[in-house]
Amino acid sequence: MPVNNFLESNNIRLDRQLRFTAEVDKMTSVFRRTMLIDKSRRENDAEHSWHIALMCLLFEEYAEEKVDINHAVKMCIVHDLIEIYAGDTFAYDKKGNLDKKERESKAADRLFAQLPEEQGKEIRELWEEFDEIKTADAKYAACMDRLQPFLHNTLTDGHTWTEGQTCSGDVEQRMAVIKDFMPEVYKWVQANIDNAVKKGWLK
Repeated sequence: MPVNNFLESNNIRLDRQLRFTAEVDKMTSVFRRTMLIDKSRRENDAEHSWHIALMCLLFEEYAEEKVDINHAVKMCIVHDLIEIYAGDTFAYDKKGNLDKKERESKAADRLFAQLPEEQGKEIRELWEEFDEIKTADAKYAACMDRLQPFLHNTLTDGHTWTEGQTCSGDVEQRMAVIKDFMPEVYKWVQANIDNAVKKGWLK
């Protein structure tokens, strides 16, 4: 929403919420490495966030600890908002990940300050909790965040793995949270890693 097209209300708080809502529409223009399963194009951040939020509703039975699904869904919805300013960093890009934390922290300062103070604080805390992967809810949300692109890779001939010349050990390291928190699901993950190595999708 161009600023000059925004019709202000008589409510400053409402205006900040509406402007923030318009600003985060930019997620639809942040494209990830992950290919859509139909291989037509890369997915964007908004699609990824929706997808893993939906997955939160499906896989609770495999979690090793009790999970607050509502809380986990909230984390999934907001976890990539900062990429509007920080950009998407490919999970297996070692160089790109060196300054990721600094870039994303600056982006969080800029983005969440646009909301009413308590809402900005709430969403930032959700983002930080997700990033730390310490609570049961954050571990579950992280599992979804890792499982979704993994599934896409298994159905797109290992697209992002081959593109990035990814090693199986790097994938196993990234999927470790699933191994610990959702061991039943990890059996499927490991079988697919082995299959990807056989097919040459992973080094």
